[in-house]
Formats: sequence, C-alpha cells, structure tokens
Amino acid sequence: MPVSTRSLLAALLALALPSAAGLAQDAQPDAEVEAPAEPQAEAGAAPAEAAAGVPEILDSRITATEDRARLVVDLSAPAEFGVTLLLDPYRIVVTLAAEGAAQARAELTPNTQLVRAYELRTASDERMQAVLELNLPAQVQQSYTLEAFDDQPARLVLDLIPDDPARFAANAESGSAAEEETAQAQVELDGAQFAPGETSVASNVRPLIVLDPGHGGADGGAEAANGLQEKNIVLAFALKLQQLLVETGRFDVALTRDTDVFLALEERVALARVNQADLFISLHADSFDEEDVRGASVYTRGDEAADILDRILAGDENTADLVAGFGPPADQPQVVSVMVDLLARETRRRSYMAGQALIEQLEPSIQLRRFPLRQANYFVLQAPEVPSVLIELGFLSNSSDTANLTTDAWLDRVAAALARGVATYFDSQAATGE
Repeated sequence: MPVSTRSLLAALLALALPSAAGLAQDAQPDAEVEAPAEPQAEAGAAPAEAAAGVPEILDSRITATEDRARLVVDLSAPAEFGVTLLLDPYRIVVTLAAEGAAQARAELTPNTQLVRAYELRTASDERMQAVLELNLPAQVQQSYTLEAFDDQPARLVLDLIPDDPARFAANAESGSAAEEETAQAQVELDGAQFAPGETSVASNVRPLIVLDPGHGGADGGAEAANGLQEKNIVLAFALKLQQLLVETGRFDVALTRDTDVFLALEERVALARVNQADLFISLHADSFDEEDVRGASVYTRGDEAADILDRILAGDENTADLVAGFGPPADQPQVVSVMVDLLARETRRRSYMAGQALIEQLEPSIQLRRFPLRQANYFVLQAPEVPSVLIELGFLSNSSDTANLTTDAWLDRVAAALARGVATYFDSQAATGE
C-alpha cells in the first residue's frame, strides 16, 4: 500500500492498541475424517534407491494455471539437468541425466496461457528431455531438486512465469545447429538451482516479514506423548526460517519472540501492525484426539471455520491467553472500525494469495492435510491491513508428524519450501504493482 496510507494507519492504530515491545529483528545474516495415511517409512528414511547408476524417471507432470506453470519430475535419485530456451515456436527444454519410460502428464486448465503442450522423450543414452511448448515466452522463476524423504521420491521442480519476448529471445538458442544440438541432448547439464527464497525476478524493495512462534513461557501449547512442547518446536523453526530468509538478501525478518517468553495474542498482532509488516506468519504445531490426523496446513482468516476440527483448533488458540489471564481488547475506536471495513477485503485477498503461494511450495516437499489451504477465525489473523497466515507444521498427537518435527532433514525441507513460497508471493505482488 502507499507509504502515506501505511503511515496514517500506524498513527491511528497506535490509538487503539498499546505500544508493543521492539521486535526481535535481524536484517543482516471435521471431527474430521482424514483419508487413510499411506504406510510411512521411518522419519528421515528415504525409499529404497534404484541400483547405482543413472537415475530413473518415475513420473513427470506439468500443472499450469492462467499465469504460472510447474514441471515436476519424480526420480529414483537426484539428477543433473540443463535448461535450453528455443524459438519458433517458444519452447523450454529440460535435459536430465536420467533414463526411464515414464509417461508425461499435463494438467492444464482451460485458461492456461503459458504452456501449450508437454512431451517427455528419450534424447540419447542416459539422457531424457522434458519439452514444454509455450504459447507465450516464459522464464524459470526457480528450479531446485529434492532428496527422497519418507514415501516421496527425489524430485526436480521448475516453476515458470511469463517473460518479456525480447529477454526470452536474448537468452534463447536459435538456428538449426541449436535445434540439432538440443535434439541430440548435446547440452551442458549446468542447471542452476536457486537457493530457497531466491528467484529470477529482480526486486529493489525489502519487505518486512514478521514470524510469530506461537505460545511461549507458561503457555507450552500442544504436547506430544514424549513431552515435546509446541512452544519449543516452533521457536527453533522460526529461527531457522528467519536465517534462511535473511540470507537471500531480499527480506527483513523479525520475530515476535526469540526466547521462551509469553506474549498475549493482541501483542503479537500489534507488533506486526505498528511495524507495518508486509506479511505476518504465525507458526504452530497442534494436536487432536484422533491420532491418525496428520500433515501440514495453512490458514487464512475466515469468519466461519470450515469444519469442526478447524473450529476446535481456532478456539484452543484464541482461549490460550484467557487461561493465562489475557484477552483481546474489548473495543476499538470508531475510526479504526471504519478502516477495518475498508481494508478487510483487500487484506483477506492478499492473505489468501500468500497462503496459496506457501501451499504451492510445500506440496512437492512434505505431506499436507487434505484441502491444506483452510480458513479459521484465529485472532492472530485479524490485523486489518497486514496480510496474515497461520501455519500448522503438523500434529504432535501423530507419531509420524512428531518424529518429523524433530528431524533436521524434514525441518530443512519445510523451511526451504516456505522461503520459496514467501519469495513467489512477493514476486506476484511486484508483477501486479502491489
């Protein structure tokens, strides 16, 4: 939003909320019936790998919406790759040091603009190619490989977004020689992987992201059977995610707490509002009576929770402060109420976009709940001018989730996925001038 509006908001909101302590900031370095879970390997254990040698392609698919496309290649082991751009027609060719007879699947919506067709072909011995024929020039927004984990195979993931025709042409190979070289897979496998949170989109702004590790102090939050407490898990994870985001050089990242202290819900929201955060991310790990319920999910604000479990979880979080002797402010000045009405719809739209971006990056990396993008009336999602999401990393009532939440490899995957999601969200905001 324009600076003048944000400044006015900060001044007006100061009348409604007590001033908050400084942020911990580092700008440098239904009852729900879930689908039966597939048998899981021990946390951190990868599926049995294929015999040593060239990785095998197990599956490949492309999904595309109006303005984005994603290529996912499932592999028996991570593979080297290279990306070539070709003209007449626009094409992106991904060459992999792999073999296999997997089918190419394309899930294209009727309004897809980027991708016209997709083919997986054998280019030469021990080299396969994924060929994307485009309607419009596109660029690789980010590309990365994932090691196998639990029941998920190794993966290559490429995200595509629209590109300027002149820039595409400048980066493309052209002529019959380039066509022949690409067709015979005589290309260098120098596919650059983007670090989590880095993309091909240039940016000259540094959004402020506020990470909110839930609970703390006397409020331990959910607790696993082995005594593991939610407050400690989410604090350690928030510090990991903060470091990852800061290392990109794109973001300023702050924490509502960086020690084991209690903060009331309104204090957490106030910190984001007074400091005019561009995105507020509250981090949690919950529990539920049914031990089979597991997986991560992302919540945005909703006046009515979608199902019984969502209402229960939201109620538990919102009443935690009341048990500790704290509660949300009873009234707001009239001027703030008017501003809430004006800003609520736009903020909810941006919150949904942020949640969607996070889910899109979590999906290839970890197990999610069914319908992972959800709505609930969590108090920490109520800031009228700050896009806000609440992330449930998993359930401490589920043994597999609990094991993952104490496994560094899994936590690293989640932090990397969330960093990518944050980056793509702000890329989309920049693309629309927001």
